[in-house]
Amino acid sequence: MSWVKLIIQINATHAEPLSDALIEQGALSVDIHDAAANTQDEQMLFDEPGEPSGEIWRNAEVSALFNHGVNIDEIVRNAANSAQLDHSPSYRLEHVEEQDWVRLTQSQFDPIQISTRLWIVPTWHQLPDPIAINLILDPGLAFGTGSHPTTQLCLDWLDRNLRPGDRLIDYGCGSGILAIAALKLGASHVTGIDIDPQAIRASEENAIRNECDASAYCFSTAAYTAGSNVQIQKQADIVVANILANPLIILAPLLARAILNGGQIVLSGILVEQTDEVKQAYSQWFHMYHANQQEGWVLLTGTKK
Repeated sequence: MSWVKLIIQINATHAEPLSDALIEQGALSVDIHDAAANTQDEQMLFDEPGEPSGEIWRNAEVSALFNHGVNIDEIVRNAANSAQLDHSPSYRLEHVEEQDWVRLTQSQFDPIQISTRLWIVPTWHQLPDPIAINLILDPGLAFGTGSHPTTQLCLDWLDRNLRPGDRLIDYGCGSGILAIAALKLGASHVTGIDIDPQAIRASEENAIRNECDASAYCFSTAAYTAGSNVQIQKQADIVVANILANPLIILAPLLARAILNGGQIVLSGILVEQTDEVKQAYSQWFHMYHANQQEGWVLLTGTKK
């Protein structure tokens, strides 16, 4: 079986109405993405939790998948009328052949080497270095496959700085990758916290897959908020939070309470231009440092005063 993919470049104002209209015309799926993706003109959009930007790329591209045999000219005309466009837009077509989508997806995820001794390896790959510390992790619904620069920055810091016996809190644990890495690097106990129940399930499954001691970890959706009076029962030597700048700023008082005096805070998910604002939010409790950066993302660390 194969399908035909209709591709239309359109401005941000009309991208969503056109997408809706194509669905009404029988599209099997519709996608909006940046027409300049993977070029120097690519436009980065980031939503903060609770603060969706509502933005669409200035030069958007709408892709719609149809069964073969449909009248594409008629579909485009009808969709343009429904979306109240001034004219029927130009378009191009691509043919999409049926594939082994599982195998195709797997081919996009190779082992990732973080350091000379730390690797992230999907389950379908052989271990590149069997004597290394190997994190066995498949892509899933929770954030954290090891491919994103912010995750790699955090893993690299843990590899170089975590001491055997440290207790660690991973706030916004996603797939659990940072907490599991900490255990394999010698942490005595890790606590992973996330607001998404799917992340907790993924973290627990990944901990089991990596043969972690069940008594050495706890993953929870505990509703710790910055303004709450919740007292974290056991403070940690290290708190790592790989989320985004705005929630990091809001959570500063809470995360500060979670760390022992002299302990370390590790923050990522921060764009270069957000660095000073995040550092300022934590400087009341920590001596803050710009530890590293990669592809426009920054890693900040701090020692509790």
